[in-house]
Amino acid sequence: MAQKRVKLGIVGCGNISKAYILTAQSFPVMEVAAVSDLDMERAKATAKEYGIPKACTVKQLLADPAIEIVVNLTVPKAHEEIALAAIAAGKHVFNEKPLGVTLEQGRRILAAAKTKKVRVGCAPGTFLGGGLQTCRKLIDDGIIGKPLAATAFMTCPGHESWHPSPEFYYEVGGGPMLDMGPYYLTALTQLLGPVKRVTGSAAILKPERVIGSEPKKGKKIKVETPDHITGVLDFAGGAVVTIVTSFAVWHAHLPRIEIYGTEGTLAVPDPNSLRGPVALRLSYQGDWHDVPLTHGHADGHKWGIGVADMAYAVRSGRPHRANGENACHVLEVMHAFLNASRDGRHQTIQAPFTRPAPLPRGLAENALDE
Repeated sequence: MAQKRVKLGIVGCGNISKAYILTAQSFPVMEVAAVSDLDMERAKATAKEYGIPKACTVKQLLADPAIEIVVNLTVPKAHEEIALAAIAAGKHVFNEKPLGVTLEQGRRILAAAKTKKVRVGCAPGTFLGGGLQTCRKLIDDGIIGKPLAATAFMTCPGHESWHPSPEFYYEVGGGPMLDMGPYYLTALTQLLGPVKRVTGSAAILKPERVIGSEPKKGKKIKVETPDHITGVLDFAGGAVVTIVTSFAVWHAHLPRIEIYGTEGTLAVPDPNSLRGPVALRLSYQGDWHDVPLTHGHADGHKWGIGVADMAYAVRSGRPHRANGENACHVLEVMHAFLNASRDGRHQTIQAPFTRPAPLPRGLAENALDE
């Protein structure tokens, strides 16, 4: 007998909501029952486009007893408010990244969920895609030996040239580390385990931005948070990792992530993706070669795969993989770079982290459990 689908309520109907809706349509374990947005016309248009039964206010969505998971796709500064409201209503909540603007917000969300005995999930779930799961298997199988070090780079000039409303990228809670760092740090921790301590330097290199896209073309933005961060991470397992995230670089020819082991090097695909390619070069090899993906779920339309895994976990009772504890660990690491730059000293990471189980191989394309 088929299990009853987990009903989702989505708060925030921006561009990313479409990816979550398409993901829900790809996995039979769940369905979107309602959508909500500050702009009710946008919510109604989203509901109509995708055949969602209800467009409503946040209050109405939270009052719906059928909704089990609230998917919180609001801007970062609203993450805590919506998450706490969903938890108070007895709902599981899955936040868009980051978990909160501050580490204290992340901790409050987890504490409230523990009290109410509900789950917290958080993006990104891209580590569940075929590319990063293949890398996880290669490392776990010891193909490159013991990981010794790694590098990670995310550089771009910023989003004001194309984004219709880019201001929040330069507010406190934004910037390249809190915006894009979750993809890179989540990938690194999934591959290498917990972070022990970090240090770093952070600066505002371009203090003013000018929007180049409509409808706000020509508007000036004051940059309130560092737009270039360089960090060093010491992992509990011994690896030393360098990371750079920047909204102040026009062009670069850098790898996304590389893992350096005692027996060779693994080139990790863009963590802001579910796909490959995965490349490998062992100590005795004269050149790089691409590695066939060992896992599926490499489709771009499954962007909300973390929610899908959470829905399976709600039904089966197992732990979900893109969980709040992992997101809080990453949140503490991101703020630790900024604190280290301010204080001029290393920061010790306290938030616990346990690598979730890898996905099994050979799963059906519409399944995350065997």
